[in-house]
Amino acid sequence: MPHEFSSLDNIRIAVADLNGQARGKRMPVAQYDKLLAGGAKMPLSALNLDIWGNDIDGSPLLFETGDADGFLRPTERGLVPMPWIGPEAGLLPMGMYDAEGQPFAGDPRHALGAIAARLDALGLRAVTATELEFYLIDDSAGRFQPPRSPLSGHRATGAATLSLDMLDAFNAFFDALYAGCAAMGIDADTATSEAGPGQFEINLNHSDDPLRMADDTWLFKILVRRLARAHGMGASFMAKPYPEASGNGLHLHVSLIDRDGRNIFDNGGPEGSAALRHAIGGVLALMPASTLIFAPHANSYDRLVPHAHAPTGVAWAYENRTAAIRVPVGPPKARRFEHRVAGGDVNPYLMMTAVLGAALVGLEDKRTPPAPITGDGYALELPQIPGTWAEAVTALTSEPLMSRLFPPLLIDNLIRTKRQEMAGIAGLSTQEVLALYLDAV
Repeated sequence: MPHEFSSLDNIRIAVADLNGQARGKRMPVAQYDKLLAGGAKMPLSALNLDIWGNDIDGSPLLFETGDADGFLRPTERGLVPMPWIGPEAGLLPMGMYDAEGQPFAGDPRHALGAIAARLDALGLRAVTATELEFYLIDDSAGRFQPPRSPLSGHRATGAATLSLDMLDAFNAFFDALYAGCAAMGIDADTATSEAGPGQFEINLNHSDDPLRMADDTWLFKILVRRLARAHGMGASFMAKPYPEASGNGLHLHVSLIDRDGRNIFDNGGPEGSAALRHAIGGVLALMPASTLIFAPHANSYDRLVPHAHAPTGVAWAYENRTAAIRVPVGPPKARRFEHRVAGGDVNPYLMMTAVLGAALVGLEDKRTPPAPITGDGYALELPQIPGTWAEAVTALTSEPLMSRLFPPLLIDNLIRTKRQEMAGIAGLSTQEVLALYLDAV
């Protein structure tokens, strides 16, 4: 047992399901050596549950295979603290394996690992960073409101873009959040107050290990939600908690380095290399089919509307936030693209698999993107990102290239899950839908 866990009494083992929810068990600390040896088991179907935690009707993982167990092995992340509980609890992130010891094809983390391995075979490594937006929310009265400022007792009534007053008002929460990130090994950078009432963004520093970045993003979302409750608030990465306010995005910055550490998107100038354009070409080509991953929930599509700080057209541009793919200005050696489609409600492993996998397809096929746009992307006639949940399901099922990104089993499981959720959510009121997603995504 690592010495920093000398007070440990119990361990949670956890794996991310298709919705990004942590599924697992609580174990006594005496089981630690058994867990390290891969002795924990859990049904394979646990990674394919709907947003309520129900089994998926007709799933091939259930009765036709006897609801078989898989085997859980610790990821390279190792044991991490659980600051929202205290020193007596630790979290051990796991990966799922089948009875033959092979990575389970329905595990989102393994899907990302497979893309990273394919890049590595080409001598490439993805350098990624995520930007996460979330709302602090008071839901104590049965409806969503901005939380009261601990300093003034007042609620925010409108945008507080880049407001230091808002950050200072919730300083105790952010102090605890940054301390929690440090304890868990999450490399958190800048915090800003955003355009919605009680909305904030925190950037995670870039990493040349995409699995590490996805882990950081997944763990960060858990940490924010749990710490907010410990401070008497809710916190949500839901795509659109308030109909008239800005939505929550999860932007991903991507560059690729070769074995010599050279950024292959850098050609010495502001336009970037042919490799950058090929990668963008692949990402744009597979964007409609990937929308169900970038917008996985009913509420997600309330964010993807014109002039709401989220893209609606399939396009790219230099230094233009109305485009789905933005190439930021900056030193050539830092040339990268920013993927702006995903909401804060995504599963980070699936989202990063979709983006990096599509970029890989673009490189392999030398795909040429259309010309970059200029001006207001909302005012241009562009191919559109699917605007409804049903359209996104259809786009995914009709694109054969997605099999180059994800195992067929995972795609089938995801589609079954979303169809079941559509049926269940159809009978809920708007408020019931918001309450469902508040702590779940």
